Amino acid sequence: MKTRFLRLASACALVITLVSSSPAFAQAKDNYAYIGVEPEIVTNYIGASARKLGYIRVTIELMINNVDQLEIAEHHMPLLRATAIEILGAQTGDKVKSLTGREEIRRAILTALQTLMKEETGSEVVKDVIFTKYLYQS
Repeated sequence: MKTRFLRLASACALVITLVSSSPAFAQAKDNYAYIGVEPEIVTNYIGASARKLGYIRVTIELMINNVDQLEIAEHHMPLLRATAIEILGAQTGDKVKSLTGREEIRRAILTALQTLMKEETGSEVVKDVIFTKYLYQS
């Protein structure tokens, strides 16, 4: 039993050594950076009826593909922020309030920001969008 354990442990150590020294593993190490969209976004969204508006308050962090692209993201931050506000303001109350709707909104913002940055800089720059605060009131 003890020898089986030692064989298994040494096999695992060998695999870890081989994987960590392979070029594919070296490529998997990315140099991501994070930048906050400041100040936090507070905007209206379409309420349950066309006569009633709700408001949403969101704090967004952007995951940037590479630390070298951080300055590019900072330079374009007003455009990125305006795009996020526009998308949030166009949502319905049902979408804002549901978890699946929240994820759809996050993905819509991510796609819009990536497309925008691709047009402006030739690179997507934004890897992911993270909501660190998400409050709404109808």
